[in-house]
Amino acid sequence: MRDSPELLLYISLAFYLVASGLYLLSLRQSRVRNWAYYSLLGGFIAHAAAIGVRYSHAGYTPITNMHESLSFLVFCLAGFFIYLKTFYRASILGVIVSPVLSVLLIFAFSFSSEIRPLPPVLRSFWLPIHTIFAFVGNAVFLMGFLVSIIYLVAERHIKNKKSDSILPGLPPLEILDLMNYKCMSLGFPLLTVGIVTGSIWAEYAWGSYWNWDPKETWSLITWIVYAIMVHNRLAIGWRGRKTAYMMILGFTSILVTFVGVSFFVGGLHSYL
Repeated sequence: MRDSPELLLYISLAFYLVASGLYLLSLRQSRVRNWAYYSLLGGFIAHAAAIGVRYSHAGYTPITNMHESLSFLVFCLAGFFIYLKTFYRASILGVIVSPVLSVLLIFAFSFSSEIRPLPPVLRSFWLPIHTIFAFVGNAVFLMGFLVSIIYLVAERHIKNKKSDSILPGLPPLEILDLMNYKCMSLGFPLLTVGIVTGSIWAEYAWGSYWNWDPKETWSLITWIVYAIMVHNRLAIGWRGRKTAYMMILGFTSILVTFVGVSFFVGGLHSYL
């Protein structure tokens, strides 16, 4: 039974890989797109079960090391894609999203999946509060990053006066921009709550709300980038390309925070 979380995670990966293949096939045969979505949905359900079983075995929220963090990020990204597909009828984005899910989950398997006792600093009721807000926010911003890339490519495609779409069934630029705004309006408060709860947790753990740890510093930089973007969207009316570039810049900062600091800098928040 100890291996059941990993088995469920492999089943989830298999669903995501099948979804990737079917979404690519749907570029030529659109009728298989529904099957691609159902496969991705199956992966999401199996993934939820894997996280639930791992929680049952570990006794804590399984977002404490790189394997668990990447797995949870994939789960959140899949869930947010399902949300966007439901409300914006943007199933075609699965052509981009499903391979990303597969690659990230494969990357998660490259790290140890052993369930270990928590370090004392992580034994806190703040663990699920801080990490869930932070990683859901990261997943929303990752979706915004992907949508922004698609937006910029589609816009250039249109400006070059090419009649065929880069992806058959791709929503108009206005809808892509609206989806970007949705990512911004959801991701920024999640990021803010993640930073605030992390600061409160730091006071309990280390006796200080802010230690200028590398991950804390880059989290603040990321927050400033997105705060500028939200301000410019609401106060100045930034739309389209400007928002897309800022979303890409913001997620680059998240990558530095999440990956660069953990692998190359270290600090109080490095738990590989």
